[in-house]
Amino acid sequence: MNRSKILLLFVALLVTFSSCDTNNIADTNQTMPSRNWSYANKVKVVVDIKDISKPFNIYFKLRHTADYRYANIFVLFNVKSVQKKRNRRYEFKLAQADGQWNGSGSGNLYTYTFPLLTNFKFPAPGKYELELEQNMRDNPLKEISDVGIKVVSVN
Repeated sequence: MNRSKILLLFVALLVTFSSCDTNNIADTNQTMPSRNWSYANKVKVVVDIKDISKPFNIYFKLRHTADYRYANIFVLFNVKSVQKKRNRRYEFKLAQADGQWNGSGSGNLYTYTFPLLTNFKFPAPGKYELELEQNMRDNPLKEISDVGIKVVSVN
């Protein structure tokens, strides 16, 4: 191979591996200590919204082990701004009636990405704190490995 072909290959690889999703506004994952998600262990992310004409999709990301006891999960999702707080309770189905997990599996872990808000427009420019907390009867909720929030700009 001559130098120009090697250089071209290097540039192509650099562009391929350095490209990022510019639509992601936030993408967080929080590992739960000892795989226990307690009420006090809320997952938070702050987003700074400048253009309120843009819609956003907001997702709940979850990973649990095969030893998780339930076929569902309840969470509270809060959107806080300086002026207002809005919250909503969600239930997500994690398994089928026969016990088969709905998430994608890798070893003993199952991964999910659930929509919380789609095509959501923030009411005013500014900083918003997005917060997730588990809302099950068990505290802590055992066998939850990771929880996250993802915010994507819809173009």
